[in-house]
Amino acid sequence: MRVLLIDDHALFRVGLLELLERRGIEVIDAVGDSDVGLRLTRDCAPDVVLLDLRMPGPGGIEILKQIRGEGLDRRVAMLTTSTEEQDLIASLQAGANGYLLKDMEPDELVAALEDIVVGKTVVAPELTGVLARAVRHEPEPATPAQPTLSELTPREQEILCHLAAGQSNKAIARELGISDGTVKLHVKAILRKLQVRSRVEAAVMAVEQGLCARD
Repeated sequence: MRVLLIDDHALFRVGLLELLERRGIEVIDAVGDSDVGLRLTRDCAPDVVLLDLRMPGPGGIEILKQIRGEGLDRRVAMLTTSTEEQDLIASLQAGANGYLLKDMEPDELVAALEDIVVGKTVVAPELTGVLARAVRHEPEPATPAQPTLSELTPREQEILCHLAAGQSNKAIARELGISDGTVKLHVKAILRKLQVRSRVEAAVMAVEQGLCARD
């Protein structure tokens, strides 16, 4: 297998070149200049071009489009740190034969290159779910809704404001005419409903959301 590496990070280029060569893969060259990379892609007929997605000047997708626009029959795999859906889809739409991540295990990377050489399209395993959602036109999973003070009962909101004023359970119990144990149960319910771990966090939330006046 003959590989051409185009990546503007010198340390990464050198490290990957040595890694591939130790596994018996011929690296035609490892370059950081897109124009040089395009020339080598034309002239040296690599089996696979490993192309960094983000580079100064023309990015990886622009370089890939040039390769395809010139009708060069080269297998091209994007090699990147990006797990963004838009980058994955844009790369595949531009004609990439693979979308691989820079933190892949060496053996996984070599196996992916072997699959790409024989005509398969390979996407890093971590991104198969992202690709499946995109193909089905599904939205990304929604971020869970944050708890709000409206989930508290009027009594819990009242006690929360006493907490925000820095009062102890005993002081709250005396002021409201209820037992310490009842206050403690209300405080536990407040922390659970607001998904916080401490009275201080609950008090800050109360003030920030306007339930209680700031001192």
